[in-house]
Amino acid sequence: MIKVGYARVSSATQSLETQIEKLKAEGCSKIYQEKESGSIYHRPQLKVCLDYVREGDILIVTKLDRLARSTFDLCRIAKELESKDVALKVIDQNIDTSDATGRLLFNMLGAIAQFENEMRAERQREGIIKAQNRGVVFGRARTVTESQVQEMVEKRKEGALIKDLMKAYNLSKPSIYRYLSQYNEKGT
Repeated sequence: MIKVGYARVSSATQSLETQIEKLKAEGCSKIYQEKESGSIYHRPQLKVCLDYVREGDILIVTKLDRLARSTFDLCRIAKELESKDVALKVIDQNIDTSDATGRLLFNMLGAIAQFENEMRAERQREGIIKAQNRGVVFGRARTVTESQVQEMVEKRKEGALIKDLMKAYNLSKPSIYRYLSQYNEKGT
């Protein structure tokens, strides 16, 4: 049995020192660390850590939010650890999945976090609908006027190349095609 630690902070300006001290105090013989934000797919050291742990090992983190950014990530990681028969210990929340009580607590926290995420998403949807009803427009503002789009369409009909339109209107290739297709869909 090996105790493996994982420490993470979200930005390069934050310090890992406190987490590493706690992990060493727990007896971790190997500690993976990174200064990354984002999902598991953008945290290479977490992937290496999860690949490294084997049956009977214990993965130790200081807090659940250091391991996973979302309930989905947490559940995915927990399933992977369970399939490898690796226990998870969370120091600050006093969770240890090597016993029945720890597994119960872990699953309850996961369910509560999922509920909170769903409630937040519901409130967000309601807020977006209210804002749209008040006339708020979401998304990036248009960078060209309707008359410029008409010019663009005419130039394209006259044989202008997409790359020339990109340069003339300071737009990306997908934006040029999007404006041209929207104009054509309107039938004008």
